[in-house]
Amino acid sequence: MADINVLNAKFEKSGSLSTAVNLDAEVVSIPAVHQIVKSTLAGRRQGNAHTKTRGQVSGGGAKPFKQKGTGRARQGSTRSPLMVGGGTAFGPQKRDFTQKVNKKMMLKAIQSVIADKFQAGKLTVVDSLESNGKTKEMFATLNSKNLLPALVVTEKNDSKAILAARNIRNAKAMAVEGFSVYEAVKFENLIIEKAALESLLNRLV
Repeated sequence: MADINVLNAKFEKSGSLSTAVNLDAEVVSIPAVHQIVKSTLAGRRQGNAHTKTRGQVSGGGAKPFKQKGTGRARQGSTRSPLMVGGGTAFGPQKRDFTQKVNKKMMLKAIQSVIADKFQAGKLTVVDSLESNGKTKEMFATLNSKNLLPALVVTEKNDSKAILAARNIRNAKAMAVEGFSVYEAVKFENLIIEKAALESLLNRLV
């Protein structure tokens, strides 16, 4: 059971949010967060590096030169890795770097990162992030409250707060449906709308 302070659009206390989800320090699982961060970064790798093996190189039908009498090592194909223009031995191949993550592991990581921010006093819950989409005003607001660097999480994907925070160098904004544990770890402060936090906490119940 935890009581979280809720602020209004001017970042002044307006109420509190009670949740049955445990946000104590002992629920923070560093291995779970580490696994999710690793999975996220691995999934961003393209895996496009590719070299041709001797079976994929064209040519090689005829023996390059006679077996004996040349003083060179015997060769049977121009596609051999020993030949110029031949295939590559043990070179990189196209591959998928994505890692499977169990649902329970993901939920544990989400609970851990929220609990860690809450215990550190870095969790800021706002009723609604009102914004006209101007980066300058969003930066001035967050900077004046010492909330940078920050990850801003909104309830809806079309929120103007996402547009306003998009070009701030030490901030990032996203909708709750795309909440990223990696981004939450990357930024010191977590600023989240009340409805968005409730959506996350409901997944943990």
